[in-house]
Amino acid sequence: MSVTPSPGQDTAAAARAALTLDRGTAVRAVAIAAFLAIALFALPTIGADWTTTFTSVAIYSIITLGLGILYGRVGLISLGQVALLVIGVWTATRLNFATGLSFPLVLLLSGLITCAIGVLIGLPAIRLSGLHLALITLMAAGAVNVVLVAINFPNGGGGFTGRTSTPDLSGLQAVRRPSIAEGDTAYYRYVVVVAALVFLVALLHVRSKPGRAWAAIRESEPAALAAGVNVVFYKLWAFALASFMAGVAGALLAAQVGQPTAQSFQTQDSLTLLAVTLIGGIYSLWGAVVAGCFSQLLPFLFQVQWGFNPNFVLILFGAGLLQVLLTAPGGLAQQFPKDMASLGRLAWRGVGKVTGRGGRT
Repeated sequence: MSVTPSPGQDTAAAARAALTLDRGTAVRAVAIAAFLAIALFALPTIGADWTTTFTSVAIYSIITLGLGILYGRVGLISLGQVALLVIGVWTATRLNFATGLSFPLVLLLSGLITCAIGVLIGLPAIRLSGLHLALITLMAAGAVNVVLVAINFPNGGGGFTGRTSTPDLSGLQAVRRPSIAEGDTAYYRYVVVVAALVFLVALLHVRSKPGRAWAAIRESEPAALAAGVNVVFYKLWAFALASFMAGVAGALLAAQVGQPTAQSFQTQDSLTLLAVTLIGGIYSLWGAVVAGCFSQLLPFLFQVQWGFNPNFVLILFGAGLLQVLLTAPGGLAQQFPKDMASLGRLAWRGVGKVTGRGGRT
């Protein structure tokens, strides 16, 4: 015999559900605010080298965020993010030397130009998936690297490439930073704010119609087509968004480096970037932050601070990737909280056995 709940019971249940939702949202908002406060005000006080490293962490978090959207949300394995990053660096450097545009405008234009190029790369590869898509994007990354190494980065000259044959480049000005953030600490805070805005854009996409369409495509393309989802359009949308993020990150990186060179960006870095993105977590936006730390902070600690051989970091990346593939497909962003919760429960049971009162003293 089933009991039909009364209207009062339905209202109470709805109120409890809303309260739980609001409480969870509030906790997440407080956690994000605390994280940003620590990043903006506490981390820059550690030291100059650390500030530079944290700037790189924030920049590479934007790059891995785009890769996480492609792979984690849509199921597209792209190995071309480093190529898009270097396009963003090249574009920002060229615009900086050739024009007097303000830095925010250079930032936006670099993102839009890289977005357009990313869509052009995605058009012929959009009907591929899995290993085939990975190979196509890796070959595109190699082609971009060959072209940019051939023309090299702008060095203050004229023409499309911005190159000059002047042998003495010692007087070449560095890529401009924003007028409000010319120092390293101020620029670090500027990058963190830009990264927070990019993460907000990603969150709005994930929580709205594109995110639902991406989830349907990842689960099953035939089912998504049957449900009326425009698969080609939303795949291109994901490519465009990830490319825009890479372009913005490239502009930020160009201003951080000052005088970038094409030789600093190798095609094989795409594989490392995919590895750290998987380790961080491709199904969570927090995973991009973890991936940025793995990509930039970990090598700084092991090589600069502790003097380990650089190959040790690659071994560590390989071990972390193997562990993720075997036991934690959600990466550290999902696995670490679960492990901490399990550890807390075990500790609580241990206290309960010692006190004999279920943990209450």
